[in-house]
Amino acid sequence: MREAILSGTLGPEHSLPASRRLAAELGVSRGVVVRAYEQLAGEGYLESRGSGGTRVAVRADGPGIALEGIQEAAGAEQTVTIDLTPGRPAGTPFGDRDWRAAWRKAVAEPVEVGLPDVLGTPVLRSALAGHLAASRGLTVSAEDVIITAGTSDALQLIVAALRGQAEPPRVLMEDPGYPTARRVLSAAGAAVQTLPVADDGLEAAQLAALGPRPDAVLVTPSHQYPLGGRMPVKERLALLAWAEANRALILEDDYDSEFRHRRMPLPALASLPSAAEVVLVGTFSKSLSPWLRCGYLVVRGATGQRLKDARHDLGTPVPGVMQSALANYIAGGGLARHIARARREYAHRRALLLDRLGKRADVELAALDGGLHAVIRLQPNVPAERLAEEALRLGVRVVTLASYFAERTPENGLVIGYGAPTDLQLARALDIIAGVLDRMASDCG
Repeated sequence: MREAILSGTLGPEHSLPASRRLAAELGVSRGVVVRAYEQLAGEGYLESRGSGGTRVAVRADGPGIALEGIQEAAGAEQTVTIDLTPGRPAGTPFGDRDWRAAWRKAVAEPVEVGLPDVLGTPVLRSALAGHLAASRGLTVSAEDVIITAGTSDALQLIVAALRGQAEPPRVLMEDPGYPTARRVLSAAGAAVQTLPVADDGLEAAQLAALGPRPDAVLVTPSHQYPLGGRMPVKERLALLAWAEANRALILEDDYDSEFRHRRMPLPALASLPSAAEVVLVGTFSKSLSPWLRCGYLVVRGATGQRLKDARHDLGTPVPGVMQSALANYIAGGGLARHIARARREYAHRRALLLDRLGKRADVELAALDGGLHAVIRLQPNVPAERLAEEALRLGVRVVTLASYFAERTPENGLVIGYGAPTDLQLARALDIIAGVLDRMASDCG
């Protein structure tokens, strides 16, 4: 089928047969056809339109191939940028039948005359509790879940709850870390402190040397952002012991734990036996799309009650129909099926990145055990800022690793997001980056 598309035998005007029918014609199982369609869709050759069928998404253009929306005249620069900004998923679930069915069911339900439950609709909180039990080994009830409008809303809610204890609350973050979290916490009124960390995140021994203890510590133990390591179990237990002894709150940002490519995820901090208070911060931004602006908190204990009180004071920011649709999607198995498909898709793109850049002696690839991004560490004679500027001139947007550092000396490198682009777009972008690397190395030589 790929050869037929490349040769022009199949084009955008062609709809492909349903997977069940094609499987019967070829004498293979339907799963074989579904996997083939999924792979070709991930590579950018096909486009799934749910009940509208599957269509060819690219056209043959002489000896090469032209992607829709990416035009390149001979000798001219690209007019459309391939965006490799991290944190952006493929966004494919909105076309599948599970999602559409979930929405149809949600809008067909009787419209409530009051506001949605301030902590989240009971049906979504219950569905999430079941999902977290299966995916993260968390034994939680619906009462432990608070629905949020994503991570930023969750952090603002946490600061609002902590302000009743301290003015302003001190929140410790990893450096490098998530720049948006730093900005949101500061804007919400927290005093943000940073702690320099290596690839696997902070170590409990570092906390013992701190002056005034923080009221909360924000960590990314499953996939340090952006360096990509994971906190060992020994360090997790030590962090919990320190938090218990110092009565500090642990904020566990579990932003992309669904996507592991080599090693199974370690247990969430919130699932480990400890008297320390842990708030798990989750979001659908990576598993589905940031367009939804929906996430959740898993809370317990006295802090959990303060968070619920703060949510009651501020009200719910998530529409009821959105919550109903998500609950239907999770309960019907749509989310689990989408994550399984997306995991295969992202693993394929990870392999593509390794194939294009993994053999180069002048770069070091990291953060590839899971998630939707990779770190490309560069040689000192290849400034990341200059490489990013040159790549953008040629139609590829990348982010420098330095932009994730707060106070410590930044590292020289790039952070590449490979979730959103198709395989063809990613391959083109990586070839452009490799070409820029070659020219910069030649200039230095």
